[in-house]
Amino acid sequence: MQRDMQASLTLMRYLLAALLLWAHLLFVMPADAQAPLQANRIAADLVAEHAPVPGETLTVALRFRPQEGWHGYWSNPGEAGLGMTLDWRLPPGWRAGEPQYPVPELLWLFDIANHAYERDYAVLVPLEVPEGAMPGAPVTLDAQWLACSDQLCVPERATLTLRYPQASPAFAAQFDADRAAIPPPLESRARFAFSPDRLRLAIPLPAAMTIGDPHVFIAQQNLVDYGAVQTYSREGDLLVAEIPRGGLREEASLVGGILAFGNGEGVRFEAVAGDVPTGGRPLRGEGSDAPLWLLLGGALLGGLLLNLMPCVFPILSLKALTLARVGESEAKARAEGVAYTAGVVLACTALGAIMLLLRGAGEQVGWAFQLQQPLVVAALLVLAVLVTANLAGLFELPMLPIRSGGRMSAFATGLLAAVVATPCTGPFMAAAMGAALLLPAPEAMLLFAALGLGLALPFLLLGFVPPLRRLLPRPGAWMERFRRIMAVPMGLTALALVWLAWRLGGLHFAFAALALGVLLVTLFVAWRWDNLPVAAIAGAVALYFVASLPFRAEEQAAAAEASLLDPVPFSETALAEARASGRPVFLWFTADWCVTCKVNERVAIEREDTRAAFAAAGVTAVRGDWTRADPAITRFLEAQGAAGVPLYLWYPAGGGTPEQLPQILTPAMLAQRAAR
Repeated sequence: MQRDMQASLTLMRYLLAALLLWAHLLFVMPADAQAPLQANRIAADLVAEHAPVPGETLTVALRFRPQEGWHGYWSNPGEAGLGMTLDWRLPPGWRAGEPQYPVPELLWLFDIANHAYERDYAVLVPLEVPEGAMPGAPVTLDAQWLACSDQLCVPERATLTLRYPQASPAFAAQFDADRAAIPPPLESRARFAFSPDRLRLAIPLPAAMTIGDPHVFIAQQNLVDYGAVQTYSREGDLLVAEIPRGGLREEASLVGGILAFGNGEGVRFEAVAGDVPTGGRPLRGEGSDAPLWLLLGGALLGGLLLNLMPCVFPILSLKALTLARVGESEAKARAEGVAYTAGVVLACTALGAIMLLLRGAGEQVGWAFQLQQPLVVAALLVLAVLVTANLAGLFELPMLPIRSGGRMSAFATGLLAAVVATPCTGPFMAAAMGAALLLPAPEAMLLFAALGLGLALPFLLLGFVPPLRRLLPRPGAWMERFRRIMAVPMGLTALALVWLAWRLGGLHFAFAALALGVLLVTLFVAWRWDNLPVAAIAGAVALYFVASLPFRAEEQAAAAEASLLDPVPFSETALAEARASGRPVFLWFTADWCVTCKVNERVAIEREDTRAAFAAAGVTAVRGDWTRADPAITRFLEAQGAAGVPLYLWYPAGGGTPEQLPQILTPAMLAQRAAR
């Protein structure tokens, strides 16, 4: 059922792209197609390498020169666009071969993936010249193609007569450059295998060959999701590429295309059905080539820092104080430490496994994906309200045993702590979680387990190190007062979740989620005091809100928050336009549920001195809001080796490689970079 839904969504996206394209075509199509309205936006020319020689193959170049801001298309244009059509008028006996294209670019427009050329390019076509061909015979071509900008698509055509320029060094050099731009074919055939979710390719490439930023352009249409993240691994002299299909179900007996290396170079391949190996060495993104032990250390430290989050610290501190009640019972202290750790590790690995399964099914998700779902946030809000009331002493439930003892209590508390502690990537865990998206599943699960171990480490140490337990204050009446004090940060967490529920699902949704939590508290308090009529009424109304909650979430909730920097909303096109201006660009990704993001915004971004420094230096600010799921943002984060937010990039003036800033920003960091 999930694949059917994914296929429907993919088909709808393609149909939408096609409708937009044909709307452009109808709008600009002249009444008389033979009478163009104006000169082509992409100029074309047809030249031969040399004079034709009877009995030999003549190579001709169909050269295109797009105007600034316009682009043409590869033979498979991607999610939108149209390929080129060629109608040759050749002398008797002449034959035209298959056009050979240079390596295209992956161009994103309105979150639609295009296989395009924004530069001058040439398509080479071999012409077979028969024996006895008459010299000077005219060769004519009627060519049609689509020229597009970021606002308009125009069908263009031209009737071209083949030119035979006189030999010159400059002409020969140009033709050599045209030929060099055509990716060479691989001598050996590749192999492919289809699954319901992916196309897997085994492409023969020497193991010693360095590959920069690979991307596979598939020549056949309707086989793969062109905009999905492609993953790569090495198995000896084979490069294994995995491309999500996005719910598409068409298959082919032969798969061809271009493997691009990221610098305008690449190779052509043809693949036949066959065995594609699994379990090779993954190719990781920049910054994720660290050894596994270092990534595990980062995940461990990152999990340790999660204990300082305001929604986790009261749970941890109260649970730690239960160890003060076990006295000198070493066995009980260790048992509770192990049970708590088991709960935390189980929750972290379960979240990681769900994320990997969703990604394997073609979904664009990252770390903390669950907090992008309104119903999950509503469930956390209800839980936070119950925990707050529990800490305040209004009721006691076996399912919320934060301050009670025992292995089951510790295990349940570990589950709870992990669920509320994992919305953000911390300073040390960013690289580890980013690598988890690229590593094989066993190694990725080790990273998730290390994250959980880091989160559980303080309580685990208290259980196994008696001197640490002796530092805890002795039990007494003060513990009840401390428990009620800890209800304050949990209550603030509940209020933050109310705000997040409003941001995700709208005002009515947030009110219903909060009302559900309050009604459940009323139910448990009334049950505690044996007030069965009130308990029954609260339970009945709570059931109503449970049933109606999924229908209250609005598709588009609150708009992005106002910012002193007046940022441009992120898209690949917006970022490209900002960088093309030649001015420095500050790009940041945030989410309303990310505590680290919000702290950084208050400390370093939303400051008057930062705004003034940006204005003086002409810095363009671009913001990506990942509060709700956004496949374009997910793809960009993965390309940067990040599994989640926050992510901060500084693009220098005049272009160049961006600098990835730390995940913890200092107040003067941005102003100092703007002043350089």
